[in-house]
Amino acid sequence: MDAVTRRQLGVCYFPEHWDPADWQADAAEMRALGIDFVRIGEFSWGVTEPEPGITKLDWMQDSLDLLHSHDIKVVLCTPTATPPKWLVDSMPDMLATDRNGQLRSFGSRRHYSFAHMGYRREAARITRLVADRFGTHPAVIGWQTDNEYGCHNTTLSYGPVDLAGFRDWLAQRYQSVDALNRTWGNVFWSMQYGNFDEVELPNLTVTEANPAHWLDFYRFTSQMVAEFNQLQVDILRELSPGRDIIHNFMGRILDFDHYDVGAQLDVSSWDSYPLGFLDQMRDLFPEDHRLQFARSGDPDFQAFHHDLYRATSNGRWWVMEQQPGPVNWAPNNIAPRDGMIALWALEAFAHGAEAVSYFRWRQLPFAQEQMHAGLLRSDRSHAEAFAEAGAVAEMIRNIDWPATTKGDVALIFDYESAWAWRIQPQGEHFDYFSLVFDIYRGLRRLGLSVDMLSPAMAATRLDDYALCLVPG
Repeated sequence: MDAVTRRQLGVCYFPEHWDPADWQADAAEMRALGIDFVRIGEFSWGVTEPEPGITKLDWMQDSLDLLHSHDIKVVLCTPTATPPKWLVDSMPDMLATDRNGQLRSFGSRRHYSFAHMGYRREAARITRLVADRFGTHPAVIGWQTDNEYGCHNTTLSYGPVDLAGFRDWLAQRYQSVDALNRTWGNVFWSMQYGNFDEVELPNLTVTEANPAHWLDFYRFTSQMVAEFNQLQVDILRELSPGRDIIHNFMGRILDFDHYDVGAQLDVSSWDSYPLGFLDQMRDLFPEDHRLQFARSGDPDFQAFHHDLYRATSNGRWWVMEQQPGPVNWAPNNIAPRDGMIALWALEAFAHGAEAVSYFRWRQLPFAQEQMHAGLLRSDRSHAEAFAEAGAVAEMIRNIDWPATTKGDVALIFDYESAWAWRIQPQGEHFDYFSLVFDIYRGLRRLGLSVDMLSPAMAATRLDDYALCLVPG
């Protein structure tokens, strides 16, 4: 893809949810609307492998062939965000455990611990299975690994496999328990350990655990996410060479270091839901602000993430899911003001996005997301977003997009700082994300464009900017 002169419009599509007799009409209408690509397959493990040893991939072959015949490209996904029930039953300790020690059960999605080695092997196996079959299909232009790491508070897990992995990680990091005791300051409150097998997780202590204990647990957890992603990336590069590898990050997810995962990718993407985030994040946006922007979204929240995720993968980034109308998961699910469906996409393109993909093509009449809008309603009639998406498709073909230029100022965003302030905040309402976001908003109100940098990037690029801000 030419990131300088070409922008692409996509939509998230789930052919397995619909009668195959509908696929032809879907593809034809997508092409007529101006859709360049679709994302498919991120939740399809149960369809692809309904029983152990039973593989069904012909439906995906047929859908890829049909889309290709309509000149629609495909971002194919690894289905590892939704392991099927039979797999969970075969190794129930793969399920994550919450901070209170409660096992998180099967019945929705993201039900696994990143530290479970058995699940990693299964994730590698299904990734290889799908990539081996479709890695060189002419429709496939890229791959999305898993889906929304960290969504639903699923990064941190506190089960037995996490404890075993954490102990091993500490042993490799410190080499001796004496070094760990010195580094953590365990002489305080007589917290010394005699060996690594005595270390517990930091979640169920009587009062606050040692902040160094917590910080290392965050580091360990972040590394587990990066290792899990790298496992899939290596297979996809082997079996599908020349295709972009992508992950779709989320808004205000801080439980793992996105720079580490982004470094493995060709393209970082994120899932932009301006109205859902505005209403959901009530600690960030007071009531009068939420009411003022209830149908348009906060003016800066999307831009902040556009710039942050642009920094995580060397400048290449997409919006993989763009809100098309009311969502189903916010406290209040409000319809966007006329024009916002187009404006949000154009804002992303103006920040340098190579592609914007609406979620989703067609609203479902069943299951958890049946109240989430699409470009089509479930009866195939056009939803409000359909015309606006078509207008975007027309506009982006008639704009000569310039290359993204260096910003006026640099703003450092550091995930380890976010963890440290979460562990020991300056005050009960202090929040690292809010601090950085407030500074970002202030810079934009001065008319300045902002480049987000990681601490590592800042070490070599400070001389490129007249001003560099390092909050927190």
